[in-house]
Formats: sequence, C-alpha cells, structure tokens
Amino acid sequence: MQTLSPPATAPMARFGLNWNLSQVYQRLKTRPFFIRLRHWEYWPFAVVYAPVALYYLWLSLKARSFFFFSASNPSIETGGMLGESKRAILDLISDEWKPKTLFVAASTDTNTIRKQLAMNNMTYPLIAKPDAGERGWRVQRIDRWEELIQYAHSAPIDFLLQEYVDEPLELGVFYYRLPGPRSVGQAQGVVSSVVQKEFLTIRGNGRNCVEELIGQNERAILQLPVLKQQYGHLFHQVLAPGETMTLVGIGNHCKGTKFLNANHLITPELTRIFDQISDTIDGFYFGRYDLRCRSVTDLYAGRHIRIMELNGAGAEPAHIYQPGFSLREAYRVLFHHWGVLYDISRDNHRRGVPYMTLQEARQVWKRNQSTKKAAA
Repeated sequence: MQTLSPPATAPMARFGLNWNLSQVYQRLKTRPFFIRLRHWEYWPFAVVYAPVALYYLWLSLKARSFFFFSASNPSIETGGMLGESKRAILDLISDEWKPKTLFVAASTDTNTIRKQLAMNNMTYPLIAKPDAGERGWRVQRIDRWEELIQYAHSAPIDFLLQEYVDEPLELGVFYYRLPGPRSVGQAQGVVSSVVQKEFLTIRGNGRNCVEELIGQNERAILQLPVLKQQYGHLFHQVLAPGETMTLVGIGNHCKGTKFLNANHLITPELTRIFDQISDTIDGFYFGRYDLRCRSVTDLYAGRHIRIMELNGAGAEPAHIYQPGFSLREAYRVLFHHWGVLYDISRDNHRRGVPYMTLQEARQVWKRNQSTKKAAA
C-alpha cells in the first residue's frame, strides 16, 4: 500500500505567514516613496536636472559667464532665474491682463492692510504669496480676515495679495522671441509649450468616505499630511455618486495639481495674442505666463485672460510633467529651451546688456536665503 506524502508547505506558511504577494504589492505601490519612485515627475530637482546642469556648464563656457541667463530679460532681475520680485514683474504687464494685486511689506500692520484692501475694492477670497518665491512656496488661498492675519504674522516677509481669479481654465503658456526690431529679428514670437492644470479633486461614489477616496488617489496620498490638517473633520463624510470635492484650488505641481500637455492649443491665433501681450512688456523675451481664462475661445480672442504670474529664465515648459511623459522627450524639450535661452541672452549681451557679476549673484543668493530663513 502506497503512502501519499502530505503536500509541500510553502516556506512562509510554515512560519504562520500567509502573505499574498499581490496584496503586498498593492500596499507598497501606494506608499509615498514608491509613488515618487515610479513617476519621474516627483523625483528630486537635482536628480532630474543633472544632465541639464552639464549642458548649462557647456553653454556657460561658450558665453564665458556662469550667469549668461541674466541677460535674457533685461527688465527682470537675474533675468528671472532667482529672487526676482513678482510685484516688479507684474508692474510691467498692462492692467487689462492681470488681476488686482496688492504689495504688502513685511513691516505693514494689519490695520493698514485692511485699509489698503478697502481702497482697492479687494474682497475675499484672495491669494497670498511671497513677493520672492518659487514652486508654490507659501502660496495660500485666504477666505477670511482671520486667515489673512495669521498669514501676515506667520513670517516677516514681503508678500502679495491677489484677487482670486475664478475662471475654469488655468494654463501655463511658454513664450519666447528673439531681441531686436521685428523687421530685423523674427516676424513673431514662439509659443513653445502650453500646460493645462487640473486641480486635485476627488469624486464620490456613494460608498467610500473622503479618507478612503484620498487613499485611492496617488496625488492626494502625497498631500495627505496637509489634507488631514485641512479636511480631517470631513474624512468620514461619504460623498454622493458623482459629487466632486476640490482638495487644492491652487495650480502648483508640488501641491498636487496635475499638469497636462495642452500643446494642441498652440495656433497662430494664440501666438498673436501673446505677441500682443508681450510687445507691451519692455525687456521681456523668454518665460512662462501663468494665467486663468474663461474658455479656449476666449483665450484665442484675448478675452477674460488674467495673468497671475510671469516667470522668466527660471521657468519650465511645464507640459513635460504630464503623467507618463517620456523622460527622454522631456530632456529634448529642456535642452531646446536652454539653447534658446542662451541664444537670446547672447544676442542681448551683444546689444549691450551686461551679465550679472559674481558679487551681484552672491547678493541675490544671500537675500533669497535670508527670506527663507525668516519664513522658516
């Protein structure tokens, strides 16, 4: 009589471990570390830009200056690479294209702020942002006076208060043109990139609560500490089927906004509009407009456009951050734009625009670091 051997026991089961590898993978892939690892758009700036830095060094050698980019936009400090004043740049733009904006010095008392808001007929909601800052640093929506007081007292830095532009379409439009008269230079500028911004939003299904819906959204998971602080009291609320909840209404990638490639919107009509806007900005040749507008039709017609910011030499063609965008293609786009930045800077330099000196660069860097320390 043949005795059958008992079935082999899986090694993990012998120790009482009944692991399901699929479940383990599902849990791991929702961890912030693995989300960032799988999507290069979340990789550290220094890692992504390492190849670009080598190209920048080559361009610097050709220009014989590490600060050649400072000549790209003569009317903007450092050309718009670091530490430039947002107020100074907005002052260059015609009022018809921008929202009401109030500059608030670090030493301004709250009563003065209240009076200035009243004088300018500015009402809530407002957007508060540092006068010098990048990548969404300390950008905050202000819905009431108490929040404004808290923001003003949280850090002794200069900041801007800007009326909230409640238009449905938020875009980043990258534009450049060669210096010189149009008859000598190019016939028109170039719109080289359009990014559409999709705010961080969850959609209800009638079953899952807010906390569970956030856990199903990778972008929301990365913002969880901030979202818990802001919406923790709503985490157990169940949204109705189809009901949406916008978690972050500010179009910054680092705050969870999804950047979508909208280069299909680039047309001769769009280029003409940004030629028209840019022609009124003396000394601007290279950068990205961050704006809101009512519709694509209005955008092409130049109606209902509000420019919240204009970023210079340090701006990126942000459509490269669309999820799934090839890193190889992103480098092609970045190298192209750095080449254009070099050409514009060299052309302006030949026309008499000086490059920033090492001493000037040190002053800008120290000022920028001091501002961040004051806000820490």
